[in-house]
Amino acid sequence: MPQPSLLIIGGGSIGERHLRCFLGTGRVRVSLCDIDESIREKIADQYDIEKAYASLDAALEDPHDAAVICSPAHLHIPMAIQLAQADVSLLIEKPLSLSTDGLDELKKLIEEKNLVTGVAYVHRAHPALSGMRDAIRQGRFGKPVYLIAICGQHFPTYRPAYREIYYRDHRTGGGAIHDALSHIVNAAEWLVGPTDRVTADAAHLQLDGVEVEDTVHVLARHGDLLADYSLNQFQAPNELSIQVVCEKGTVRYEPTENRWRWMTEPSDHWHDEPIEPLQRDGLFLNQAENFLDALEGKQEPACSLMEGINTMQTILSVHRAIVREDRFIEVQ
Repeated sequence: MPQPSLLIIGGGSIGERHLRCFLGTGRVRVSLCDIDESIREKIADQYDIEKAYASLDAALEDPHDAAVICSPAHLHIPMAIQLAQADVSLLIEKPLSLSTDGLDELKKLIEEKNLVTGVAYVHRAHPALSGMRDAIRQGRFGKPVYLIAICGQHFPTYRPAYREIYYRDHRTGGGAIHDALSHIVNAAEWLVGPTDRVTADAAHLQLDGVEVEDTVHVLARHGDLLADYSLNQFQAPNELSIQVVCEKGTVRYEPTENRWRWMTEPSDHWHDEPIEPLQRDGLFLNQAENFLDALEGKQEPACSLMEGINTMQTILSVHRAIVREDRFIEVQ
């Protein structure tokens, strides 16, 4: 059987990473679509890819089994609709969108055409998070009651081009909320279920060259469970932890330490569940394998369209909470 044909839309850093990792699976024929001629030629030469297109219309003149949408977030849904109309299955980068416009049409098309569709929340491809989720779902530590997520990194080091890319503008999916918080919320929702209510605060405190928020605090409810999220994009340590306090124990996801861990008694110590350290592209290779398995009907996408919509609605609610004038009560 011939290998499926996969179209990568967008040749920026995330598009190039998807392209490299799908090629790395050895399971798919990859082509590229990007409006920038210099990017197309550079990536086509570097990776010796089959075809490189200057527009989505041109790309759709050839058949494709699936596509990965890596364009700025405000283009995700219009492109997904055009691809779905052409019977192309979809992996859509996060955030899914910046509004609900077009979602009903997209959902209808996907259902009618029975297309495989996932949202690229890459933490779901992390074996430590997957292992911790399995332990929670099996009831090993009892019912989850409280979640604490803390995230920070030095963005100028890890994303030095942030001033020139989508990140600089909310209208293209920029800012800490859409960029990083979206990942953390999605991972938390995978662990403990959808978000019901949020209140939030955010500010631009440090990053040079942009005005979007680089610091976020969120209080949330996932059903009866309380959660709080704290994130900044300028601290020196690169760290992420998602801790879930359950009725019979506490578990913590620490991807930068290649582990999840647990504790059940106050006088006890942390018990580590280590994993083999992931290589630079490890999570994205795992995600690519998962999506190709879904195309072959072996499993469901790691993050379904509806789960991506849930996270999108949470993030949009965080934005609404921040612009609300009554989000603070004055201390008297």
